[in-house]
Amino acid sequence: MPLIIIIALLCILRYEKFWRFADLPWWWIVALMIGAFIWFEFIEGMLGLDKRKAHNEDEKRRRARVKQTFNKRK
Repeated sequence: MPLIIIIALLCILRYEKFWRFADLPWWWIVALMIGAFIWFEFIEGMLGLDKRKAHNEDEKRRRARVKQTFNKRK
């Protein structure tokens, strides 16, 4: 996610011709966009990071259910 924020900021700064970003070539920004696309579509899936996030969310829901069930009984 930080990569997406950086890309958005670079686009805005380059478009508004702010300070040293006025001389930044657009292909640098496009290269970052392509890198982000490749990361999120291919590499993250190959490393299993997307499934790990889903597993952590499921675990949080399970813990909340267990906690709620045991709090009702007391």
